[in-house]
Amino acid sequence: MFLKTGTGWQIAAILIAALVLLPVAVLVGFALQGSIGLWPHLIRNVLANALMQTAILLAGVGSIVAVIGTVTAWLIAGFDFPGRRLLGWALLLPLAVPTYIIAYAYLDILHPVGPVQSLIREMLGYASPRDFRLPDIRSMAGCILLLGFVLYPYVYLPVRALFATQAANLLEASRTLGAGPVRVFWRIVLPLARPAIAVGMALALMETLNDIGAAEFLGVRTLTVSVYSTWINRTDLPGAAQIALVMLAIVVALVMIERRARRGQLYAGSSRRLLPLSRVRLRGAAAWGATLFCALPVLIGFAAPAAYLVRQAWRRVAFSGIPSRIWVEAGQTAALALTATLVAVGLGLIISAAPRLHPNALTRGAARVSTLGYAVPGTILAIGLLPVITFADRQISGVLGWFMDSTPQLILLGSGAALIHAYVARFLAIASGGIEAGMTRIPISLDHAARSMGQNPSGVFRNIHVPLSRASMAAAGLLIFVDCVKELPATLLLRPLNVETLATHLYGEAARGTYEDASIAALLIVLIGMLPVALLSRSIRA
Repeated sequence: MFLKTGTGWQIAAILIAALVLLPVAVLVGFALQGSIGLWPHLIRNVLANALMQTAILLAGVGSIVAVIGTVTAWLIAGFDFPGRRLLGWALLLPLAVPTYIIAYAYLDILHPVGPVQSLIREMLGYASPRDFRLPDIRSMAGCILLLGFVLYPYVYLPVRALFATQAANLLEASRTLGAGPVRVFWRIVLPLARPAIAVGMALALMETLNDIGAAEFLGVRTLTVSVYSTWINRTDLPGAAQIALVMLAIVVALVMIERRARRGQLYAGSSRRLLPLSRVRLRGAAAWGATLFCALPVLIGFAAPAAYLVRQAWRRVAFSGIPSRIWVEAGQTAALALTATLVAVGLGLIISAAPRLHPNALTRGAARVSTLGYAVPGTILAIGLLPVITFADRQISGVLGWFMDSTPQLILLGSGAALIHAYVARFLAIASGGIEAGMTRIPISLDHAARSMGQNPSGVFRNIHVPLSRASMAAAGLLIFVDCVKELPATLLLRPLNVETLATHLYGEAARGTYEDASIAALLIVLIGMLPVALLSRSIRA
């Protein structure tokens, strides 16, 4: 087969990187069409403020997701306290809720005349919002808090998976020698978890960088918002592409920082059977403190906005029932997301294994390039793909014209292949990053032993890498599936004709101001995301 030799793996890695780099290259072409003299204006009037707000947002969100994700993963894995089993999977639930839905929900929940502030005023004896009101949620602090409490599962998921699969010998030895819980956490747990924390933080920060809905709702003008406003309000695509290149540089820096943080962090294998981590039972105030710490992210990141969606959806159903077309849209959403997930995980597995099976500068460079698609907003990525897809459609239609009297004109666009390409290019970083982090726990000595027994690179991949990477593949697949269900900009531009997804349905209803109708689609997005979250949590416990 093609992948039996090291050269085959190198070519496969280069082709996968080209799949991601293609729309980025078209984006660069758009940027070069703009005037060079535009840069002083962009730097002075757009980039200075946008860069500052983006940097503050990234620093704040990064700190929150690192603390919440790591501490909750350690509490769930290492201790026993009331509600631990329920909270173990509930901590994943914010993954199912898009950030723009969270922002919209909290704008209503925390409105000066909304339920929270009205209840507080009633308890304190105030009659009007002029007498008492909480700080406005439309602020940088509000955006940092909301995004942090929604995106922390990007850290929680890989860190908990690491704790579930890593040998407990070091932890048990440290406890036997008298080390307390705090010292074990700082001296043993954090060094072991550094690679997973680095991967999770990088993904959360890239997701923050790409967010537009929540940032725009909450009044934070990030680089992504500047890209959209430059393109839509000024109809200046070259200028928008130039700003997007600045975002690309930031993501390249994030990837380099993440890899430097994981440099030298390798795991040694042992012939001894791995011991499961024994949990320490907490009692009294410590037990209830752990329960509260783990429950608070679930309440803020999922329970409160989900309750809001249920209330809004119930009002819509009580008024006119459930629209019949919503079920068709749910099926189309799941089909597109599942297809893209399978393709992305398969390509991510190949791009992660290639540097191990054929280590050189090309395979390592291809693995790095595969993460760049996550840097580009969905709309810009779709715009980069449109010229390529339409050109390919014309060529395919021309070839078919030699054999058919009537040929279809929108083959790739009409079949959904263009949208799948956008999803894969956008989220391949999740697959390659998560699977690569899992592969770092596979000792390289296993590869050498298999090769010494006559296995070619394909055999090592099939018999060693795939079986030992199933947990990381499942984790990456969950994240990709949920992100595909939530993805809106690329879906709006590249979905086939007469095909609606839940995200595009929600967008259309919200644009018309019919928020109760939009709440049904939003609630279904949440429900679709909850099932794989529960299945993944079960696999981690197993």
